[in-house]
Amino acid sequence: MSSILFEIKDSIGFITFNRPEKMNAFNRDMALRLQQTLDECKSDKVRCVYITGSGKAFCAGQDLAEVVDSAGPGMNRILSEHYNPVVTRIRELEKPVLAAVNGVAAGAGANLAICCDIVIAARSASFIQAFSKIGLVPDTGGSFFLPRLVGWQKASALMMLGDKVPAVEAERIGMIYKYYEDDAFGFESKKIADTLAALPTKALSLIKKELQWSSTHTIYEQLQNEDKLQQRAAQTEDYKEGVAAFLEKRQPVFKGK
Repeated sequence: MSSILFEIKDSIGFITFNRPEKMNAFNRDMALRLQQTLDECKSDKVRCVYITGSGKAFCAGQDLAEVVDSAGPGMNRILSEHYNPVVTRIRELEKPVLAAVNGVAAGAGANLAICCDIVIAARSASFIQAFSKIGLVPDTGGSFFLPRLVGWQKASALMMLGDKVPAVEAERIGMIYKYYEDDAFGFESKKIADTLAALPTKALSLIKKELQWSSTHTIYEQLQNEDKLQQRAAQTEDYKEGVAAFLEKRQPVFKGK
């Protein structure tokens, strides 16, 4: 079976990590397939991307058997050809990406989750910066995203100590948006994806750009950027539909254009 499952349904691109016997740990095949699948999500048929894992885990990070394999890609290629292109694709994709963390998310798996636009988790899920346990440093964008989500001190401790963070705690400290009880997780995560898919896609992509810009620019630069992006948003069909629906006191029907 494929290491990545992909289905488009109700304008949502469902991506499922599918190496459950390895806790969905990444190998080269899985990483390259994920990149290809994210490229397919650029299609106008997709208005929201939903990423989850099969079995009991979301993603246990890198398959270490591949790292120590003398015939394997080696650490430098694993980062430059596997994880960095995945993070870049998620951040540059002009539509929302939802990480639905169904189980443990460790190492690169945890950081892949938190690089998404919205992260939700089942109560039984957990997040682990496992790198220091084997003498490595965080990768897959973790050193960028985690301190911005939880603060420098908390991120430093989590990365150095490698503490397991249960979903309830992850929500409390701002690492994720929400957690849901396990029996409601599937329904609630799909409901969020449905909501995102029905919203004005172009506006959501511009919100994504606003947030990314804000990470490295001053308030004065950000005000100018907001002006520029707002002008672009005001030219979309969905903006016109949103205003018309408000004035006509009806629900808008956005088309993602």
